[in-house]
Amino acid sequence: MHTGMQRVSADDLLILLEVARSGRLTRAGEVLGLSHTTVARRIESLERALGSKVLIRTTTGWDLTLLGQQALRTAERLDQALRELRTGDDDALLEDVVRLSTPDAFNVLVAAPAGARLRARHPRLSIEIISANRPASAHRSGLDLEVVVGEPRVLRADASKLASYTLGLFGSREYLATHDAPHSVPELTAHGLVYFIPSMLQIGDLDVGRRIVPEMRDAVTSTQVFAHIAATRAGAGLGLLPTFLAERHDDLVRVLPVEITATVDYWLVTRTEALRRPAVAATVAELKAGATALFAGTAGS
Repeated sequence: MHTGMQRVSADDLLILLEVARSGRLTRAGEVLGLSHTTVARRIESLERALGSKVLIRTTTGWDLTLLGQQALRTAERLDQALRELRTGDDDALLEDVVRLSTPDAFNVLVAAPAGARLRARHPRLSIEIISANRPASAHRSGLDLEVVVGEPRVLRADASKLASYTLGLFGSREYLATHDAPHSVPELTAHGLVYFIPSMLQIGDLDVGRRIVPEMRDAVTSTQVFAHIAATRAGAGLGLLPTFLAERHDDLVRVLPVEITATVDYWLVTRTEALRRPAVAATVAELKAGATALFAGTAGS
């Protein structure tokens, strides 16, 4: 080694690996148990040792320079070697923190059970799930994975469709017995709509309610789909509900199933770097398996 060159720290390379995986210094610090300033200082130390920048700030966080990409490949080999040394087993227990954002229903019926299955196999793995109905984040700050409704438009990230489901119009048996049940689309104007709050709806694909039942006035509206279920069961009006949720309740009856129907897609978004982490890859596989099991055959129901 040239006498004027500083020695590259293996610890600094592993810190770069975490920053590359999340795109954020703060998230890397959370995973490593270090402060934001410590992470920044170790990255600066690595850059001094290598003689140039490894990260560049962008509007979406931190991206790797060409030198950073080279350093990342070395860091990945180092991380893999250390894992093999610690375990000596290709099926080693995963030890990591995976943070994902999902819509409410997907969280309850797919993501949370998937996290439980992963934890059963890997007790040192932590799964953090944030419930959110929003488009894919431009910055993906601190998130390893996002499940969103509708095909996302994202840069420097991978997106794949997980599943499709159907929206239908439902009323409670008691409500339909005491109100004139609609037999045609024009008759819907006599009923209130239970759905999302129009002014707070951030997802274009979910605005289908105003397109297929435009003349219905709002009844009880909420940002949360389980509130839609509860309000519809309580007789607030007719709810535009995911069929895979509504059909779990015997007291809900679907009305005008041919006329009022729409298909909506769940998509999975993740940074390419994050997929290199075994824990993230395992979480993706478990989410896909859970989504397949739940939604198989439901899109046309």
